[in-house]
Amino acid sequence: MSLFRRAKPATKEKPTQAKADAALGLTTEQPPEFTVSGLWTDLLGRMGIRSAQILVVGALAGFIIVGMLRLTTIVIPTILAVIISCALWPLVVRLRRVVNALLAAWIVFLGSLLVLGGIGTGLVFSVTNEWSTLVDKAVQGFNQLNEIIQEVLGDLPFTIDQEQIDKAVQTVTGFLTSSQFGTGALNTISAAGSFVTGLILLLVILFFFLKDGDRIWAFAVSWTPKHYRNKWILSGDRALHTFGGYIRGTSIVAAVDSIGITATLLILQVPLAIPLGVIVFLGSFVPMVGATVAGVLATLVALVTNGPVVALIVLAAVIIVNQLEGNFLQPVVMANALSLHALVVLMALTAGTVLAGIIGAVLAVPLTAATWAVVKVWTGREKSDPAVEAKQDIIAEVALDEEASAIERLDAKEKAAKERALKEKADAGKPAHSLSEEPRDAAE
Repeated sequence: MSLFRRAKPATKEKPTQAKADAALGLTTEQPPEFTVSGLWTDLLGRMGIRSAQILVVGALAGFIIVGMLRLTTIVIPTILAVIISCALWPLVVRLRRVVNALLAAWIVFLGSLLVLGGIGTGLVFSVTNEWSTLVDKAVQGFNQLNEIIQEVLGDLPFTIDQEQIDKAVQTVTGFLTSSQFGTGALNTISAAGSFVTGLILLLVILFFFLKDGDRIWAFAVSWTPKHYRNKWILSGDRALHTFGGYIRGTSIVAAVDSIGITATLLILQVPLAIPLGVIVFLGSFVPMVGATVAGVLATLVALVTNGPVVALIVLAAVIIVNQLEGNFLQPVVMANALSLHALVVLMALTAGTVLAGIIGAVLAVPLTAATWAVVKVWTGREKSDPAVEAKQDIIAEVALDEEASAIERLDAKEKAAKERALKEKADAGKPAHSLSEEPRDAAE
């Protein structure tokens, strides 16, 4: 019955203000599309906000770095104590199962002090007593190598300015044999005080870290928000394993490098073999460059004392040891302690050397590795690495493109074969309908 219902009369629309103005010939302006909030929500606004955040974070980081460089007497011993305590902490944990925390800390502290301190003191004195002779032999070896190079390059159209080379050698020799070399090498520690003060502070902080390291970390974590506490705890655990693994792994690698090169020098009867082995051991704590520079120094000494043949053998031994270190020892011994690209390591070494000299070169790599381990915890990259996933996606995308192009080429070949077959049969005078049926029969 709804079809027979009377339709409601249309209601008249009430004139709006806009229609009234239009009837009178007046025009109203539309509100502008531009708004103040759009300044911060468009692409340029978001980029500006992000840039401001980066500038603020960079300024804060720069302020912290400058402050740390001003307080090197406290900062450097504290960092060294943290790294060394992380390496010794597994011994403390094992001893705590037998004795109390105080006695375990004293045993590990005094034992490491006697072993490492005694060996280190003996090695340093052995190098110090022969340092001037070592430098003289290295300079003589460099001069002989320079003469050989000049003879080889004598027939070339360009020449090397010998005067500049001699000045550079004299400058380096004067610095290495001067009394300022020892204080200059330790300048970052003694900038705000004496070396003895920094050493005493290092030992005191190290003892308290061995005794109360877990309690100190628990107190620090207690100030963090509860919803972030798990990440803080995991970050501390990753930093502990990174520092400890790096120091233990580097010590093993340095010992192997030193033993290999020292044994080669002793077999070849090269003088100053023990001091050169000590320099190789200490230089191995500077990744990528330390052991190589020490090996070049051993080669130059062998060139002066035993001739070019022995020098070439020493150089071959240095190359073999470095290859063994890079391809076998570090991947096995270091494990995940140094999961950094070689370019990152080189940049960290450069930045550490510029900021804090030799101490900065030694500390830059472990600090960078620990920082990256903490960053992976906070960004969720520890369980699944987005870089690896992106690489797999790229490989999969390339494979799909190759498969699609292969299918297109196959279809093109089949189409060309069918057209060629149709043309051949058409030329032979066969009916057109049979031409389209034969490929279908062949496919069936």
